Amino acid sequence: MHIIVCISHVPDTTTKIRFNENLTDLDTQGIKWVVNPWDDLTLTRAIELKEQSNGKISKVTVLHAGDSSTEPVLRKALAMGADEAWRIDGNFSDSYTIACQLARAIKDKDYNLVVCGIESSDYNGSAVGGMLSELLGIPAVSSVSSIDIDDNNFTVVRETETGKEKLKVNGPFLIVGQKGVASDPRIPSMRGIMMARSKPINVIPADECKSFTQTLKFEYPKPKAPCRFFDPEDTDELVRILRDEAGVL
Repeated sequence: MHIIVCISHVPDTTTKIRFNENLTDLDTQGIKWVVNPWDDLTLTRAIELKEQSNGKISKVTVLHAGDSSTEPVLRKALAMGADEAWRIDGNFSDSYTIACQLARAIKDKDYNLVVCGIESSDYNGSAVGGMLSELLGIPAVSSVSSIDIDDNNFTVVRETETGKEKLKVNGPFLIVGQKGVASDPRIPSMRGIMMARSKPINVIPADECKSFTQTLKFEYPKPKAPCRFFDPEDTDELVRILRDEAGVL
């Protein structure tokens, strides 16, 4: 069995985000890039499944769409325990073009499970997984918080508005993983880091995929209002502010 994990690279959560002068693009100067946190969890679980499968899962592949500057995230994935890495070469502007590129790279491969994180921590689009399953023509299970393998079937638990839903699924299919799919991201060992240095990163040329959206402009969020302090005895003033200015009451 073969698991393909789609990963992306995003700014570290401690990075201060800036845009260019025209507010049309991200200013990448000084940004520290990391594996998308949701993809960190889904990749961790894919590697755990391989280790627990008694040889039923033979390979975990990571797949990423981006230019050569993004290769450190693939090296980390290999250091975590992925068997091979593929990069679709290019800069892609929206969720559809990324899903399209991923689908064309996956469609001719022999696989049982495709894994995506629920969203990227930069744009929070939550769209690539669903689009990818449609383009591949395979079933998808969203909001997955647990996945296990039993014989040749996968058992997944997904979160719903009213509770949890447990499903048994045959491959090939796609899951969109969220919090809970793995306890913690796997930390690469020193041995894994050393081995990852010598593993090849396979580069695939990008295909023609039409983009249907265009980013016109970014806007910074409005500054937060300063904190206001009230005399604990003056509850009437607090109620007035909440009613007349905050619109809470």
